[in-house]
Amino acid sequence: MRAITVTPGRADSLRLVEDFPEPSPDEGSVLVEAVAAGICGTDQEIIAGDYGEAPPGATDLVIGHESLGRVLDDPSGSLSPGDLVAGIVRHPDPVPCTNCAVGEWDMCRNGRYTEHGIKCLQGFARDRWRVSPKFAVRLDPSLAELGMLLEPASVLAKAWEHIERIGARAAWEPKRVLVTGAGPIGLLASLLAAQRGYELHVLNRTASGEKPGLVEALGGTFHTSTVPELGMEFDIVLECTGAPTVVLDAMCQAAPNGIVCLTGVSSGRRIDFDAGALNRELVLENNVVFGTVNANRRHWELAAEALAAADRDWLARMITRRVPVDRYAEAYHPEPDDIKVVLEFPH
Repeated sequence: MRAITVTPGRADSLRLVEDFPEPSPDEGSVLVEAVAAGICGTDQEIIAGDYGEAPPGATDLVIGHESLGRVLDDPSGSLSPGDLVAGIVRHPDPVPCTNCAVGEWDMCRNGRYTEHGIKCLQGFARDRWRVSPKFAVRLDPSLAELGMLLEPASVLAKAWEHIERIGARAAWEPKRVLVTGAGPIGLLASLLAAQRGYELHVLNRTASGEKPGLVEALGGTFHTSTVPELGMEFDIVLECTGAPTVVLDAMCQAAPNGIVCLTGVSSGRRIDFDAGALNRELVLENNVVFGTVNANRRHWELAAEALAAADRDWLARMITRRVPVDRYAEAYHPEPDDIKVVLEFPH
């Protein structure tokens, strides 16, 4: 069968293998035929050789952690042939730590978790893959062209769950939300904000392509200024760029009792900043800043509900390119107005 692989740690080793072995039953009892795999910045970093780890005993890693497929077989009876599913990316560590032991593997304490297409588990960019039933999430049939968005959406479902848990510390009636960055993470953060009825503001560096129209379709306001130039405070901020200046500006723009959720990963660039002034503001205004990454099954299920409730045309506009697997190199070559690129597996 076909699979897109890399040799972890070796830059530009991306290739299409035509005779990759069929998935072993050891990977899970549910056999799935791939429909599509979404592509994100993590894939690009693995291709660049920045990180990635093949399964034990293997030299190559099948990439792809944003999945969509149809069940071919599930001996457990949990799923039926033809069911539309996505595979959960992260699996708990083998010890397990206190969080992994209770299904909160997104909060793993010892770092020994594994991840499909990233760390020690083969990914989903192959014709067929396997998972155990507890790591397969059923999708509404109407998401047959869109379900690969579930993996980034699950990250935002977790972010919003944690925001709401933190907000419950006091009487809190948030009204205004800022999302920085209008990539897939930022747009899905915006979708979940709009579903909650908040006043939505989205800041992005440029206004090209579909991004402004997607924000406006949610009832939001699209900005290309800096965060301070917005001239307003926000009850909730979801920072989705990782750009150091934007991160710090976002922290400073939170309203009293405001919550800032960091989803972007910053580079190592150093900048000068008055940390003391930020500390005073956070303390005196009871602000909370927290980071979040990945998701557990509960968040995947919440994300599936959010996508099922979303406008299908809006979701489809997020997917700016669909590329068949035999032209895989095109899919992994970013273009300026890309939002979400999808690798498709025609059968």
